[in-house]
Amino acid sequence: MTRMVLTGNHAAAYAVKLSRPDVISVYPITPQTSVIEKLSEFVENGELNARFIRVESEHSAMAAVLGAASVGARVYTATSSQGLLYMYEVCWWTAGARLPIVMGVVTRAIAPPWSIWTDHSDILTLRDSGWIILFASDVQEVFDLTIQAYKIAETVNLPVAVGWDAFVVSHAIEPLDILSQEEVDKFLPKKKVSEHMLKVEDPFSLGNLTYPEDYMEFRYDIWKAQKKALDVISNVDEEYGELSGRRYGGTVEKNMCDDADMVLFIIGAASGDAIEAATLLRRKGLKVGVCRIRSMRPFPSDEVIKIAENVKIIGTFDRDISLGCGGIIGVEIRAVTKERGLDVPVIEYIGGIGGRDLRVQDFVEIFNDMDKLSRKGVRFERRWIGLKEEFEKGEINV
Repeated sequence: MTRMVLTGNHAAAYAVKLSRPDVISVYPITPQTSVIEKLSEFVENGELNARFIRVESEHSAMAAVLGAASVGARVYTATSSQGLLYMYEVCWWTAGARLPIVMGVVTRAIAPPWSIWTDHSDILTLRDSGWIILFASDVQEVFDLTIQAYKIAETVNLPVAVGWDAFVVSHAIEPLDILSQEEVDKFLPKKKVSEHMLKVEDPFSLGNLTYPEDYMEFRYDIWKAQKKALDVISNVDEEYGELSGRRYGGTVEKNMCDDADMVLFIIGAASGDAIEAATLLRRKGLKVGVCRIRSMRPFPSDEVIKIAENVKIIGTFDRDISLGCGGIIGVEIRAVTKERGLDVPVIEYIGGIGGRDLRVQDFVEIFNDMDKLSRKGVRFERRWIGLKEEFEKGEINV
């Protein structure tokens, strides 16, 4: 194991290199570009023996790794924002074809208006497609989760998207521990060829026309694989922990949740600010906790319920918005608690959209607000954090 100082994007590139992909196909887009620049350096100087395919668009990038994965290659691609939307059609093909592709998504707000800053709406557009969606919170976890993603993908035969925040993580420079090639090879052996991979000597078609009497079973099979992935993600996290000494809790990372009266559910880098705020409030006697969701698909319903059963109130923080509905995490949490018959209050907070700054003080105020609403007996609220006052009052429209 070697200590290095890297950006989040370069950490992803080192993880991919150590995972020994056969084919890499990507198209540059801010803020993802430095991932593929570093990978192209590795290929050019002989550090990585992989086919690097330069394409004219993100749609073609995903199509290229789809083709390579169809014949058994270990593959990688990466993108952000509009690029993910451009390849969206092919993302459904890769999941439906049960191909264990790994993709890095440096999360970025979706235009218009144009933005290059972080926002989770892009990666969460994949949530109904069949992709496993994992989310890292810092540079070290980007490295660790990318390696884990290959083992998860190849165990359940589903593609995995690993997300991390634009600039806050992608271009942040942090010290991290890099595993040796021998250690990664032990954890992630050479990819096995699945029975449904295309073979020249035994030709068949992949993804051809399916009639109504068969189509639903394909979707059911993906649904079952997603359910199986919940245990696989936790098991892989534990196995990786034995190798590296770093464990993240599987599908969720619980911070101060065991005796908490109030817990905030969150994903991404802002969880660090939320944890710091919770630590400060703990010193003042407020029993608050933070649950960082690491897997948005499959959604960790059982882990959510374990927490929800023992708290007075739940908060959710979304750096995204499902327009016409609400924050995506908030909607998921409320659906799960109602499905399981729990009548716990859920307060939904939306903020940091388009990269708007989030501070520790913002989360201190969120926890204090949750406490106040709990005392008042409020069952549900949806609140926007950091919205300009004149917009909130309806005095100005865009």
